[in-house]
Amino acid sequence: MNTQDEFNFDTAFSRTIGWLTSSELHSIRTKRVAIAGMGGVGGIHLLTHTRLGISNFNIADFDHFDLHNFNRQAGANIDSIGEPKTAVMEKMAKQINPELDIRVFKQGVTDENINDFLAEVDIYVDALDFFALDIRRKVFARCDELGIPAITAAPIGMGAGLLAFLPGKMSFEQYFRLEGKDEQEQLIRFLVGLTPTPIQRIYLVEPSAVNFNQRKASSTPIGCELCAGFAASMTVKILLKRGKVPSAPHGLHYDAYLNKLKKTWRPMGNRNPLQKLIIALAKKIIHDEPSVEEPETITYSRSIEQILDIARWAPSGDNSQVCRFEIIDETRLILHTEDTRDHCVYDLQGHASQLSTGTMLENIRIAATQFGLKTNWQIEDNPAEKSPIEENPAGKDPAEQSPSIHIQFQPDPSIQRDPLFPQIKIRSVNRKPYSRQPLSDRQKTALNESLPAGYKIIWIEGRKPKTAITKLLFKNAGLRLSLPEAYPTHSQNIEWSARFSEDKIPDQALGVNPITRKLMRWSLQSFKRVRLLNNYLGGSYVARLEMDLIPSLMSGAHFFIVADQTPKQPQDYIQAGIAAQRFWLTATRIGLQLQPEMTPLVFAEYIDQDIKFSASQKYINSARTLRGQLAKLVTPENPQNLVFAGRIGSASIATSRSTRKPLADLTIDQ
Repeated sequence: MNTQDEFNFDTAFSRTIGWLTSSELHSIRTKRVAIAGMGGVGGIHLLTHTRLGISNFNIADFDHFDLHNFNRQAGANIDSIGEPKTAVMEKMAKQINPELDIRVFKQGVTDENINDFLAEVDIYVDALDFFALDIRRKVFARCDELGIPAITAAPIGMGAGLLAFLPGKMSFEQYFRLEGKDEQEQLIRFLVGLTPTPIQRIYLVEPSAVNFNQRKASSTPIGCELCAGFAASMTVKILLKRGKVPSAPHGLHYDAYLNKLKKTWRPMGNRNPLQKLIIALAKKIIHDEPSVEEPETITYSRSIEQILDIARWAPSGDNSQVCRFEIIDETRLILHTEDTRDHCVYDLQGHASQLSTGTMLENIRIAATQFGLKTNWQIEDNPAEKSPIEENPAGKDPAEQSPSIHIQFQPDPSIQRDPLFPQIKIRSVNRKPYSRQPLSDRQKTALNESLPAGYKIIWIEGRKPKTAITKLLFKNAGLRLSLPEAYPTHSQNIEWSARFSEDKIPDQALGVNPITRKLMRWSLQSFKRVRLLNNYLGGSYVARLEMDLIPSLMSGAHFFIVADQTPKQPQDYIQAGIAAQRFWLTATRIGLQLQPEMTPLVFAEYIDQDIKFSASQKYINSARTLRGQLAKLVTPENPQNLVFAGRIGSASIATSRSTRKPLADLTIDQ
């Protein structure tokens, strides 16, 4: 099709008739709109106004498209990387209406061209970068002098805020009051003025992504698209002189995530007493904002390093990360393992660490499929040989040394990419309450089929069974939180005042409220305080209520993964870890959250093997009682064959989690 010859304006925009009359459509066709900025909102402004039928534009931007623009900018795609934004957007707009008259200012708006940029303009739509306040102030001031209506629509989370500055009404400067303020305060005043009711803060899950000190801001395509709708509707009303336009100090703020529309009104703008208070609070927040350096983004060229950089996200007890990588060459490595039995009561004979080794091996296998590689691994023939990452702990038989595993990758044309690969970094422990909605047959089938041969699932569902396991977990938690031998682990495995932790559990991921966190932090400073809390201040009931009882009841189901044969050797537990990881990744893939519940299995194994895990007989007797209750709960299965347990259900993704040490810290030099 010859677009220029076959394009017909009346046909192309005929579907607008009804909301506009034919005369109105042809009236706005003749108007000229100036848009400064062709990025997040500017590009969408241009396309939306073009589809309205407006046929004359002045557009300005000095920037080029890059990969980080992909999440929100209309012109950002693989083909446009490195291309000028104005050129790309001009082409896209003319593919909608080849008759457009577009004046391009490829150097952006400057002091020298500002008059040309606003020449013959009927309305100005602001789309400059948030931090470009100097030129923004000049453009709005010149619009006010020339009597040009000016609109700014800002993407705010999953919503948009809109302000219109009309001739003869309050100006941009009168509203924002930026004159004489330093740059940081100008930015604060601009933000507060745009969002007098900052409702979007409720769902900002990564506050560190917004940092004035580093000129970082987040945006979504949702917010950008809403901005274009807001601005274009105001353009129609202003150009056609029909419909009410909320002129500053009136404004609009719509949030699609919260389903809320706020009509804002700040008489005197930022001189309003309420605005002054909000500005003062914002200044304090930003002043206290830590200046965090961006973590270095490392791109690995070797496939073996890319595999391990993904595989390191394997789960491990208390984020202990018991595996280290020794790269031999491009296709071979040794996975050195250690265990925590010498200082962690939950790592009976290293079994928990061996489960973690299995999850690591499964991650390695899954990641290798992305490169068409088959993974072969073999446990070192001589397990008594000392690992380079651990000395022989006192009391550990040399034959019980943690195994080293030799891994080799082999190209295999038959290997298909494992669909669980994208879930590796997403998977995390979620300790918060879930929905009580039972798992569907489809979900349970997917989870059952995720397990390799030799394993199956026992599901604990329904009110009475879930109540029974809740009681069992609550009692096990009482043993766990009062046991003197567990104190060293509890006192060292939490990172306080943290959302994320590379080598521990961040306290905000514990699933308890701030008051309980403070109480836990105080008590864990010494076991004397733990005893005081247990004996006189209600014991561990509050923590158990929030961490065990409520979450246990608030779940879709509880589960046990059962091996056909009782695990005895390290390889048996490693294989069980592989099965558990496939189950967990599958749960993540189908939108379910999971929390391990391993304490009953650990204490049951101590009793079954007649191992004295405490100097106090009362704790051993308590564990023996709980072992009997576990056996009744899973009858007729053998409790010794239970290798993994947890609760599962539907819930939002956890906003606080354990991360991992960087690959360099997990790699051993040859």
